[in-house]
Amino acid sequence: MVGKIKRHPAGAGEGFGDKTEEPQRAVGESEAGRTGETDMAEDLQVKLEDAEKRAAENYDKYIRTVAELDNYRKRAAREKADAIQYGNENLLRDILPLVDGMDRALEHASSSEDFEAFRKGLKMLQEQLLCCLQKHGVEMIDTAGKDFDPHVHEAMMQMASAGHQDSQVVSEFERGYLLNGRLLRPAKVCVCKNPAGGGDRENHDEEA
Repeated sequence: MVGKIKRHPAGAGEGFGDKTEEPQRAVGESEAGRTGETDMAEDLQVKLEDAEKRAAENYDKYIRTVAELDNYRKRAAREKADAIQYGNENLLRDILPLVDGMDRALEHASSSEDFEAFRKGLKMLQEQLLCCLQKHGVEMIDTAGKDFDPHVHEAMMQMASAGHQDSQVVSEFERGYLLNGRLLRPAKVCVCKNPAGGGDRENHDEEA
């Protein structure tokens, strides 16, 4: 018995082939998507590791900076304390020889009656002391024949003086000193204040 052979219509095979290719295309696209996601994840992981590394480096720099700043503050406080405690060391070292000189002068004075030699020795010590002070920025305020200056002079009294003009220093009671240009102690002085019209009378007397 001869079996019947089924014949497919023309074009039926082409449709079957397209249906076979569609799952293969979908599988390829899925694999490509997974590959892209993997590459992106790896790239993000690299960036994250780099950011963590830079963050660790910056934190280490911050810790070092804080430590250096703390050490600087401690060192500055220690240097300030030393400057306050030992700031006069150089001045005192220069004064000590003068103290030795005074000790020798007193010892000589106790065994000698030569007052003139003692006076000369005392004068020498005074000059050495003034030189020592000048070395450290101390200078005397000049008052002789100067006009009264309230910035460096302190008027203790006033008096009439034919040899001086008004507001001129007549005499000095106590010396004044400057330290590197800044007032250390004002000079205590006597200031001239002539009676009103006294200067005119002097001029008439000179003309006569």
